[in-house]
Amino acid sequence: MSPAPEGAADLVTTSPPSPHGEGGLVRVRVDLTYDGTEFAGWARQPDVRTVQGEVEDAVARVLRLRRVSTVVAGRTDAGVHARGQVVHVDVPAGSLEASRGRYRGTPLEALVARLRGVLPADVGLRGASLAPPGFDARFSALRRAYTYRLTDDPAGAPPLRRRDVAPVDGPLDVGAMGRAGAGLLGLDDFAAFCRRREGATTVRTLQELTVRRVAEGVEGCGGAGGSPSLVVLDVVADAFCHSMVRSLVGALVSVGQGRADEAWPSRVLARRVRDGAVHVAPALGLVLERVDYPPPSGMALRAEQARTRRGTLDA
Repeated sequence: MSPAPEGAADLVTTSPPSPHGEGGLVRVRVDLTYDGTEFAGWARQPDVRTVQGEVEDAVARVLRLRRVSTVVAGRTDAGVHARGQVVHVDVPAGSLEASRGRYRGTPLEALVARLRGVLPADVGLRGASLAPPGFDARFSALRRAYTYRLTDDPAGAPPLRRRDVAPVDGPLDVGAMGRAGAGLLGLDDFAAFCRRREGATTVRTLQELTVRRVAEGVEGCGGAGGSPSLVVLDVVADAFCHSMVRSLVGALVSVGQGRADEAWPSRVLARRVRDGAVHVAPALGLVLERVDYPPPSGMALRAEQARTRRGTLDA
């Protein structure tokens, strides 16, 4: 996403009062990509390196604020990567304007340029824009899309892909994995594939779960004798609970290896209790690819609906 062209005169303040003193806040959407290998996940934690900690510290430094707080579309676990993570942050309009200094572009263009100068090498800033009215990075989202990459090549992952491709024992039956995944689609309670969090619902709508073997030369993997060895799982849902994607992958890998029949994941789902036989796949193969949102005019309504639904389910 490219920086928004609006100038300081076009900044629209959000309704909450500013915690930084006089003046209103502006909500900024920030689009990120990161290599999660060296992070203890997204969420800020004491004494460990996290993506949220790096991003919030960078924004605060650039805007000369004591601290800022971000809201994220999906809190990735330790070691999980992202190509299309979305966050929002509310900042004082005056601070955003003042941070431009002698930069000749708009305040948001200046923010992007300065953030790229202070963020670490494993966090990339794709862009920043003024959020439309009612936008919430978490609750306005329609769906999140992940991919999981693994290889059943006996040689393991190629050296250049060792940080984002998980090796598994093979060969894998990709067709069986795909058929097993199709049986999990729809609205259901995915407690069997989630690590429960107090007060959080495990009801989700799984919209897509497909398995494909990538053709020779694509994505940098090719098996011995010229056969493709990279297996990609595409997983899309309205939202995900803790470890859900990696647990689904682990279950389908068991099917692909012939250790479980194609109907086994559906039987596990129906029991709605955590099953110790479901292996949680390693974090390194998982990438948050994108977060989809409605048109700007629908942001506020979507956020309201998501909060209401989530609150009802959690009650």
